[in-house]
Amino acid sequence: MTEQTMTEATLILDNGMRFKGKSFGYEKPVSGEVVFNTAMSGYPESLTDPSYAGQLMVLTYPLIGNYGVPPFTFQENGLAAFMESDRIHAEALIVSQYSDNYSHWNAVESLSDWLKREKIVGITDIDTRELTKILRESGVMKGRIVIEGVDEIVKDEDYAQINFVDKVSCKEVIRYNEGAGKKVVLVDCGVKHNIIRCLLKRGVEVIRVPWNYDYTSIAYDGLFISNGPGNPDNCDEAVQVLRKAMTSSDKPIFGICMGNQLLAKAAGASVYKLKYGHRSHNQPVMKVGTQRCFITSQNHGYAVDNNTLPQDWEPLFINMNDGSNEGIRHKSKPWFSAQFHPEAASGPLDTDFLFDEFVELL
Repeated sequence: MTEQTMTEATLILDNGMRFKGKSFGYEKPVSGEVVFNTAMSGYPESLTDPSYAGQLMVLTYPLIGNYGVPPFTFQENGLAAFMESDRIHAEALIVSQYSDNYSHWNAVESLSDWLKREKIVGITDIDTRELTKILRESGVMKGRIVIEGVDEIVKDEDYAQINFVDKVSCKEVIRYNEGAGKKVVLVDCGVKHNIIRCLLKRGVEVIRVPWNYDYTSIAYDGLFISNGPGNPDNCDEAVQVLRKAMTSSDKPIFGICMGNQLLAKAAGASVYKLKYGHRSHNQPVMKVGTQRCFITSQNHGYAVDNNTLPQDWEPLFINMNDGSNEGIRHKSKPWFSAQFHPEAASGPLDTDFLFDEFVELL
């Protein structure tokens, strides 16, 4: 793709700053929350992660696209073979240098072709270092992308008030590994497919339910609360059902990312929005009460307020960069959660033992 064939595109931040670049994706005006991801690889997984719904994703690694895109195929159980969901969820991709030439054993198309096919905006030739510095200093902010020659009609929506979980959650109950053994109810707030793979690999039956589904009448051995996009305060229905389950049973509970926040809210704690969030593959977390530190993959903009945890709850992990909460646990019951992604596709697998600990509790 030569520069002469690329259309002018401009990112306009809420503070009025403009970043001019070139379009390499689908050409339409778009708006959302501008966030940055510092991972060096994994753009197919990140783009298909439902937790990026409603966001304009800035990649800080300077060269993007050089290993192309794997085939978008599905396994017999309906899970994507190489992606994290059945489609791209980010609103747009913003990079410094896009490479249309790619080389990888599993690549079947370019990143540009994929974005165009899924009607997702992509812009390149952006100074992502400067943009990231602004977001770090000012915090995440809304922005919009306009394309030269394309009429600009962009809704001005309040990101924090939109229930993105409702947009990405499954709409009906889905079962995997029926009759395999222990039953795990998975509350789908925007679950990454690798989370389901990690559970299935450990020989359990997974009953995937919508985010606001009342699963308390289902016979199950354990409860899993998934990751998901947006503001956890918009998911009160999920919190109420979870609180009902915690009141009526002591069965094991494991939450990841949004699941950590919803478990904390069900326990009575509160959450707050981080200045610019954690979106990378190299976040260090320490297990409370130990000297064990793990490198983790993360994607979240909200955190649990440790100071609001009730007396029978305690932090399980702490972020070593900013001291924010990275997980909680009940002091006597088999309920725990992680703010990071132990399944990490792509990213480090230092903490996938948490799935083993959960399954052993069933």
